[in-house]
Amino acid sequence: MTFIDWTIMLGTLVTIVAYGVWKTRNISSVQSYLLGDKDLPWWTIGLSVMATQASAITFLSTPGQAYESGMDFAQFYIGLPVAMVILCIFVLPIYYRLNIYTAYEYLEGRFDLRTRTLTAILFLIQRGLAAGITIYAPAIILSSILNWPLNTTIFFIGLIVIFYTVFGGTKAVSVTQKQQMIVILSGMFIAAAVVIYKLPADIGFNDALSIAGKTGKLNVISFKFDPSSRYNFWSGMLGGVFLFLSYFGTDQSQVQRYLSGKSLRESRLGLLFNGIFKVPMQFLVLFVGILVFVFFQFQQPPIHFNEANLERLEGSTYQDSLVQLQSQYNVLFEERKTEIQGMLESIRQQQETAIDASKTQLAVLRVQENELRAQVDSLILHQSPEAQVEDRDYVFITFVMNYLPHGLIGLLLAVIFSAAMSSTSSELNALATTTVVDIYRRSLVKDRSDHHYLNASKGFTLLWGGLALLFATTASLFENLIQAVNIIGSLFYGPILGIFAVAFLMKKIGGRAVFLGSVLAEAVVITLFIMDKKEIIDLEYLWLNPIGCLAVMLFAWLLQPLIGKKT
Repeated sequence: MTFIDWTIMLGTLVTIVAYGVWKTRNISSVQSYLLGDKDLPWWTIGLSVMATQASAITFLSTPGQAYESGMDFAQFYIGLPVAMVILCIFVLPIYYRLNIYTAYEYLEGRFDLRTRTLTAILFLIQRGLAAGITIYAPAIILSSILNWPLNTTIFFIGLIVIFYTVFGGTKAVSVTQKQQMIVILSGMFIAAAVVIYKLPADIGFNDALSIAGKTGKLNVISFKFDPSSRYNFWSGMLGGVFLFLSYFGTDQSQVQRYLSGKSLRESRLGLLFNGIFKVPMQFLVLFVGILVFVFFQFQQPPIHFNEANLERLEGSTYQDSLVQLQSQYNVLFEERKTEIQGMLESIRQQQETAIDASKTQLAVLRVQENELRAQVDSLILHQSPEAQVEDRDYVFITFVMNYLPHGLIGLLLAVIFSAAMSSTSSELNALATTTVVDIYRRSLVKDRSDHHYLNASKGFTLLWGGLALLFATTASLFENLIQAVNIIGSLFYGPILGIFAVAFLMKKIGGRAVFLGSVLAEAVVITLFIMDKKEIIDLEYLWLNPIGCLAVMLFAWLLQPLIGKKT
């Protein structure tokens, strides 16, 4: 990092924060703090909705996901446009007609107070955990760059976000997210252009696509129905639709974004904007990862992408073993590079037999490379048993720090931190709103002044920020950070969506039945997740969303004749 990198990164972040604080300097009521002034146009809503979902994890972890397994993660978003259309037609009119602060207020009128409170608590647990991860993810980057302790870095990032979220509330979140998304999208387009520019002189863009295609990285859609397959068309269209209906329709961090719109029409346009442009944005981020993969076919990547882990082995009893593995890895890379160049020449000459032979040989070399990398992981764990050896989340930042020109390094880091700020601020704001409106003001401290609830909102924003920081300091790398957030969501989103589905679609079901049904459904979801982790069954996490939703509806339908009052 040079002076110009620091200037661009810090200048971008400080400008965004200062703009948000200035724009919200006159907020004096709890309604303005929690809902803004309901004056946002559709494009601000759309960018704010996109920015809330596009955390730092998206830009840190998704390229690594593509580098490792290709474009198949894009299937996760197949159901997004469908979910947006359903919400615009059926859900948004209800929210606007009721003039509510949170999505969970509706449930008390439809069922009872305890169903509203249960749903709010499920949201608070899920979103509180996710907020910790969205702080933890960028902290990994900054701590490795600055050689700061990880926990110190977590608090540094978290306190910046907490400051302007406590100060300005939901309007500060929305007005800053517009600038953050502009920085994010500009940065990712520039990153894609730079990767292409950095390819060898004789490797053009079409050549890069050919290499990615022949090595299986561009296989986007799989129509095979397989519950044990994490990403396919059916898991995206069925599991994904349920997940997005719950996330955008019942998660307060998203509901709060579009309830701040000028009108129902503006909010609908904002959600449709998200449904149309979110998928291409994810394709862009994944495609950057694919381009980085092609780049590392010609420029040798590290044997382990987390440099801090390799530093653990320096001067240890395992250093000689690492040197030997590195030597083997160097030879293997040259073999792979030669094979890639030969395959590319065969592609240009359309020699299918030679292409197939190269693909077979590359697969063999890939297995050998994975074996060497696994041995390095083993050395790291022998030296430091607490180390996290999953390194996919370090792929993109390794490219940024080592191969981007100075100035652009600062811009790409600003992209990642802007994403962290946008998503975390939305989460803290939504957590505070739900706590104040659905629990504190409704059940604990009633009939106090508007000023009291304004101060309480700021206090709970601060409290949830502290809890998120606490969870971030105890978090560790999951299999992949982008998947970790979605897995946590899938444990709760299904039953939450099921409660709303019963409310909207099953008019004869009462509060007692849906309350008990949702408790049983949540128990089913958690049991299935544990059974999958213990390898008793093989069920990928996206399927927990429709299972949880349908389980609530089924249990409520069965229980209504037994325990429900006539409605």
